[in-house]
Amino acid sequence: MASVRKIARGLRSLFRKQQVEQELSEEIGVFAEMAAQEKMKHGLSREEALRAVRLESGTVEIAREEVRSAAWESFVEDLWRDIRFSIRSLRKSPGFTAVVVLTLALGIAANTTVLSWISATLLNPIPGAAHTSDLVTVMRGDRTDHPTPPFSYPDLRDLTERTQTFSGLLGYHDDYMSLTDAAKPERLYGALTTANYFDVLGVRPILGRTFLPEEGTPPARAAVIVIGYAVWQNHFAGDPQIVGKTIQINRHPYSVIGVAPRDFTGCAPGLRAELWIPLPMDRDVWGADRPAYRGTYWLNVIGKLHPGVTKNRAEAELNLLMQGIVERFPEYHQDSPNEISLDPLWRSPFGINGYLYKILPMLLGLAGVLLLLACANVASLLLVRSVGRRREIAIRLGIGASRQQIIRQFLIESLLLGLLGGTAAILITKWTSGSLMAFFPPSNLPLTIGAHIDQRVLFVTIAVSILAAIIFGILPALRSSNLPVHSVLKEEATSVSLSLHKGRLLSGLVVAQISLSLVLLVCAGLFTRSLQKAQQSDAGFEASHLLLASYELSPAGYTRATSVAFDRQVLDRLSALPGVESLSLADFSPLSFSIHTDYLQIEGYVPQPHESMEISRAIVGPNYFRTLRTSVISGREFTEADTVDSQLVAVVNQAFVDRYWPGEDAIGKQVTDGRDRYTIVGVARNAKYRLLTYPAEPVIYLPIYQAYRSTQDTTIHLRTTGDPRAMASSVKETIHQLNPELPVFNVNPLSVTMQLGTLFGRIAATFAGSFGLLAMLLAAVGIYGVVAYSTRQRTREIGIRMALGAERGGIYRLVLDQGFRLTLAGLVVGTALAVAFTRLLKAQLFGVSETDAITFASVGLLLAVVALLACHIPARRATRVDPMVALRHE
Repeated sequence: MASVRKIARGLRSLFRKQQVEQELSEEIGVFAEMAAQEKMKHGLSREEALRAVRLESGTVEIAREEVRSAAWESFVEDLWRDIRFSIRSLRKSPGFTAVVVLTLALGIAANTTVLSWISATLLNPIPGAAHTSDLVTVMRGDRTDHPTPPFSYPDLRDLTERTQTFSGLLGYHDDYMSLTDAAKPERLYGALTTANYFDVLGVRPILGRTFLPEEGTPPARAAVIVIGYAVWQNHFAGDPQIVGKTIQINRHPYSVIGVAPRDFTGCAPGLRAELWIPLPMDRDVWGADRPAYRGTYWLNVIGKLHPGVTKNRAEAELNLLMQGIVERFPEYHQDSPNEISLDPLWRSPFGINGYLYKILPMLLGLAGVLLLLACANVASLLLVRSVGRRREIAIRLGIGASRQQIIRQFLIESLLLGLLGGTAAILITKWTSGSLMAFFPPSNLPLTIGAHIDQRVLFVTIAVSILAAIIFGILPALRSSNLPVHSVLKEEATSVSLSLHKGRLLSGLVVAQISLSLVLLVCAGLFTRSLQKAQQSDAGFEASHLLLASYELSPAGYTRATSVAFDRQVLDRLSALPGVESLSLADFSPLSFSIHTDYLQIEGYVPQPHESMEISRAIVGPNYFRTLRTSVISGREFTEADTVDSQLVAVVNQAFVDRYWPGEDAIGKQVTDGRDRYTIVGVARNAKYRLLTYPAEPVIYLPIYQAYRSTQDTTIHLRTTGDPRAMASSVKETIHQLNPELPVFNVNPLSVTMQLGTLFGRIAATFAGSFGLLAMLLAAVGIYGVVAYSTRQRTREIGIRMALGAERGGIYRLVLDQGFRLTLAGLVVGTALAVAFTRLLKAQLFGVSETDAITFASVGLLLAVVALLACHIPARRATRVDPMVALRHE
């Protein structure tokens, strides 16, 4: 309370100064009167007593000043005076202030932009969930960048019943489902969940309730649903009476029991779910009965740890429990590894965080380097500016100002500049924070990243602004406050020169700027070359002139037989359109993260211990390989004759043969998916279906008319003779001629949708490149400023040299030599830093080494040319110095 009262008195003295001064004078007068009264008791007259008091205590002004200096209010007044002086000083130099604020704003905005993405993804992986730090992703088997759901419901149930380290284990499976209330079904992303889904996440509905234990436990079949906030608003106009009403999902009725909070979008980071239904309704939603089968792995699992339980302890317990399950049911676990691992949600393999946790911290590190460069640039500007203020500082020191007061004054100016830069950075970040979603191409995934400036980002922005102010302000403040007062005051006002120490410090700052910019440019070059290598790599198919269009038949009431008939009609009608070269169907599209997997048993191959037999599986139609221009190396591709009434056949790619039948002829061999046995009739060339930077993986292709999945999306692959975009409306119209109510979605050229396959490389290359260009610009400005200023300080020397006969070329080389030495030193230091720094990027590069000689040489040459061009202007200006004018001026 005492501190609060002091602060209150200080603020009162600051804003009500006249009243406070009057009260202080009155108090001092009363004290003097009381002291005089005491002396008058010893026989002095009133005048003599007052005079004696003044002689002992000083005048009223002296007493008032002593009271002020001893009080906390004095510090507040001095601080406020310094702030006002700093504001006036900065206003007198608007150009300098603008350059510094812009430099800081760009450096800080780079950091806050990346931080806003980290805050929205890694730090807040499940918006709306409580205590996400206690939640972990439970993974079974090998951890990969593209895992499939690792648990069956019976396995999850057994783990839940026996665990002592988790307060809850939830399971969910997310995919598209359709809202079929309206005349035209609408696809929405949703999830089937265990009953404790919302309880484990700590999510409370804003209306109604969540699932009861009996509703989410098989074999119970409770047709209830929790809807998302967006569905409630967009489809039901925010009806406050929505609870208890019935809606249709995939043509089955469900009673709405609750509305999820606005921010909650499910527990797969980066994917927006909008509907939640209990697991036992799998048959009604997706036509299966997966909760009943132990050998069906389809659930993602998240667990909430008991307080005080470590991840390692919980992981050890689950592995022990899983080992018991495997021993009791070996027939269901022999085709895959059964080791369990736990991951925090910020690097959950299910969702976009599985990729972003690698790239975003790296971008933040690059942004940090850019901020350091900006601080070095501003520090050099402040040092140059302080040279022009030497006399001002010397006079203030000469009339009694302490060194601490001078340092405080400079730091306050730096702090104001930092806060102005931070404010501008916040405005920039409001625009740039949403730029991450601009990199995502049209996709069948419900991707969402709600990046914005939240309290966390705002706090860090303020902290970074203050830290940057200290970093770039402390050296100029220390240097400027340590002046030889008498020497400076003896100098002529126009002959202020740069001291040796400040010259070295400025040169060091320029070297630091060049070296840091080289680090950023090398990183940008490596990412750019890596992206080029990925885009130029052989994908195994030809994306040009290929149009994709998808539809889903099961929500519209189609059976397997009617779906096959509809697909045939679509192919017949589309093939008759002018401009169509060839077409086919598939249950996925390349490089869109949509290819599926199956557990296979392969003839003649004995899996290694703990080897996973989960293999990528594609269901494709006749002419698929011809349409994609993926050559069939041996055998044949699928035809219209490959139906349920013919022999079950399959095609595998070369990577499949190399892995499981090396050196053997694959034609005629057989594989089993647990239900059906397929005979290999063809071997196709390798193609990449996940990321271009991934090596080709084994893939098995099944004919669509034999392996039809009633709940699969069907994607048309249509090769055109012209621009595929021109065919989009014709494709939609043709499908709607067969069924006007059927939604047709993701109608885009393959060349557009496959950009998802280079998404993270494009993000890294774009932002590293932007940071690198900014760094190069700042370094160029920095070296130009130092060389130009030192050249001005050497005007008299240059005038004497020219008067003694020096040629313009010699003067030009003299100035350029200074910039060349600084540039060379910066390149040497920067190369050493870059070699050390780029080792951290090795895992993110494709087709290029982290010490790629071409990149290092190109960047070094570019930076040298830019730096020397920056020195060219002051060097040319120096050659035009008139000796008589320079000497007369001095």
